[in-house]
Amino acid sequence: MPEGTITLDVDGHSVSVARGSSVVAAVALAAGSAGVITRRSVSGALRGPLCGMGVCQECRVTIDGVRHRLACQTLCADGMEVVTGRAAE
Repeated sequence: MPEGTITLDVDGHSVSVARGSSVVAAVALAAGSAGVITRRSVSGALRGPLCGMGVCQECRVTIDGVRHRLACQTLCADGMEVVTGRAAE
């Protein structure tokens, strides 16, 4: 693994990203062509990041057991565990 790369877990999948990447970037990498899903609405609808600056709150995920963390405003850490709304599918 290159020195500037870290590995984290997104919905049970190991993802390697460049150090300094946001969690939403890791979620997008893990999703691939399936589309970026970060959470579910109260009615169960799939939601994804919209604004990229923490205002819309659509990028909320669970990080290391802490719910409602903003994926677009949180930097990845080595060994971090991220759970998105896709995990409930």
